[in-house]
Amino acid sequence: MISIKEIRKDPTFIHERLALKSDAVNLDEILKLDEESREYQTQINDLRAERNSASESIGLAKKSGENVNDAIQKMRNLGDHLKKIELKLHDVDFVLNTLMYRVPNLPHSSTPKGDNEKDNFEIRCRGDKPDMPFNPKTHMELGESLELFDFERGAKLSGSGFPLYTGKGAKLERALINGMIDHHASKYGFTELFPPVLMLKESMLTTGQLPKFEEDMYHTEVDNLYLAPTAEVPVTNMHRDEILEEADLPIKYVAYSPCFRRESGSYGKDTRGLLRVHQFNKIELVKFTTPETSYEELESLTRQAETILQVLGLHYRVVELCTGDLSFAAAKCYDIEIWAPGDRKWLEVSSCSNFETFQSRRGNIRYRKTENNKVDFLHTLNGSGVATPRLMVALIETYQQEDGTIKFPEDVAKFLGFEEIS
Repeated sequence: MISIKEIRKDPTFIHERLALKSDAVNLDEILKLDEESREYQTQINDLRAERNSASESIGLAKKSGENVNDAIQKMRNLGDHLKKIELKLHDVDFVLNTLMYRVPNLPHSSTPKGDNEKDNFEIRCRGDKPDMPFNPKTHMELGESLELFDFERGAKLSGSGFPLYTGKGAKLERALINGMIDHHASKYGFTELFPPVLMLKESMLTTGQLPKFEEDMYHTEVDNLYLAPTAEVPVTNMHRDEILEEADLPIKYVAYSPCFRRESGSYGKDTRGLLRVHQFNKIELVKFTTPETSYEELESLTRQAETILQVLGLHYRVVELCTGDLSFAAAKCYDIEIWAPGDRKWLEVSSCSNFETFQSRRGNIRYRKTENNKVDFLHTLNGSGVATPRLMVALIETYQQEDGTIKFPEDVAKFLGFEEIS
């Protein structure tokens, strides 16, 4: 959530920045409601002061033996009028907050301008593109011949988009999860978490999934809980309504969780096999930082996520998203994409984002400055470190052999704990 004070101060600037995200937001309605809210609050303050003064006068009059019946009735009338104004304020603030929750974050000034993913900018490319002397198989073909996953039985269990990993496919999935958690925790000092995945509505509001993306969420109506689409939700909300100390920042967490997404907007996209699924596993990196250091922390977070792909020897690139392709909550974002030689395409496996104060305002996550004890909103960042389905796609397609087996180089085998899938 952006600050209503920012909108009030320079609505033209806010409108121009939001337009870069291709989001149509009615700031005029927000400003109108904000003005009404402040007017009602002023009336409430005046009425409360008048009521308090009347109460004191009645007390003094009683002590002196004066008749206070008329004064008491006047105070009751003040109270009734106050309640009516308070109800009006409540109604106005409800509508105002509803609209504010739908206003996206402002893109950072360093984010390149553009309309969509075609305007994204590749900032670096690493690793060697696999050069195979044979026609590489897709992950679907490899998965079938090596019995790594069973999509038919997965669909029998839960419907399409819910993969069932089997045999060495399940073993590889587990090895990737364990290896990535250990990597981020031991090499970078991130505190490991294993969070719940059923979330309260308040948690989904904090990170920006609600209300805009409600139709993409799995929801349990009886308990009014949401299945988390990413560990970003529980980990960020750990510190909801808390005040952290500046001396403790940055706070760094790594968490594994299964993720659940309805992907209602995936029509027309490639949904074969593991490329786009409703349930998948992901390692999430989350940082809580000061505003002064958050962009430096974003760069280090992105570099850290890349190290997983370097350890696995995969060909990848880092892409800076343009304003028109930024997510609802992000001010700046880097996508990390890996090359899948069998499917012959780049696959996104990580998004590393700085949300500035957007999430911390929604979740009331603040920090106390060491210098003056002033309390202010901190910056939140997160990035995938990384998601496993497309990582597995690129991994098995990259290291496939002409005879249909998969053989990992020594360093990769050391990370996974085994050398071959046959």
